[in-house]
Amino acid sequence: MEINGIEIEDTYCEAFGGYFARVIVTAANKTWLDICAREATGYGTSTIHCDSEAALDVYISPEDTPDNRPGAALMFFINDKKKVDSVLLGRIGQCILTCPTTACFDGMEESLDPEKEFEVKTGFKLKFFGDKFEEKVEGKFDFEAWKIPVMDGEFIVQSLFKAGKGIAGGNFLIMGEDQSSTLAAAEKAVKAMKDVPNVIAPFPGGVARSGSKVGSKYDFLGASTNDPLCPTLKDKIDNSELKEGENCVYEVIINGATESAIKTAMKLGIEAAVKVPGVMRISAGNYGGKLGKFQYRLHDVMG
Repeated sequence: MEINGIEIEDTYCEAFGGYFARVIVTAANKTWLDICAREATGYGTSTIHCDSEAALDVYISPEDTPDNRPGAALMFFINDKKKVDSVLLGRIGQCILTCPTTACFDGMEESLDPEKEFEVKTGFKLKFFGDKFEEKVEGKFDFEAWKIPVMDGEFIVQSLFKAGKGIAGGNFLIMGEDQSSTLAAAEKAVKAMKDVPNVIAPFPGGVARSGSKVGSKYDFLGASTNDPLCPTLKDKIDNSELKEGENCVYEVIINGATESAIKTAMKLGIEAAVKVPGVMRISAGNYGGKLGKFQYRLHDVMG
């Protein structure tokens, strides 16, 4: 398959299931909304070491937020169901509660398996920061929320946050003739996906330069650099997967609440990437079907 003269390789990306929470943050203006979103989702690229894979999902207009202020949906993907509450408690308590003018609410919309959704009492636990000066919000929302006195007024937080089953690790690879053109394609791909709800690209700017493989020559590492895709190793190894003229690879990694959300984001991202001069091929990362049960073949996604 070719799109805009660029080869779309007949392969698939391999993704795996996990748990996620989606929270809505509101603030007095977009400046503080953006600051809060950056802080709350920081150090959230890969659960290889981070407590979650986290990023901004979409912005939400004031008429669609619980308190009618500018809002943003943030998503947090967590491998271990038992750690969802502690991750949210840390992220909301340390990065949202502390940020000027903010409030925080549950933002769950969709889940891969609605029957397996569950709730955590993150907001209820945070209320104790109020040191018995906290008060239940009465008559404003159709859910339980608390107001905690803070030095610029009150922090409003919903008592219960939902968590659902989602998918992590959807991806596609952009192979290009040089770093600048390949990065431009990756940037355009991420921009094309940014308004798709219930999807995040958790790596820096949505782009990963350090694609990994399972295992390592070092016994203490569970993952290591994907040497077949490293251009500086092309002439040093026997298993390079790069073709003639391919001198840079970027990976766009996508987590989503549902399969349809991930497929939509992949399609939009690839369509944007292949329009950039210098892009030579689109592929995807997989582990031979051994890591995750979700496999998205590029030809099907683009078809």
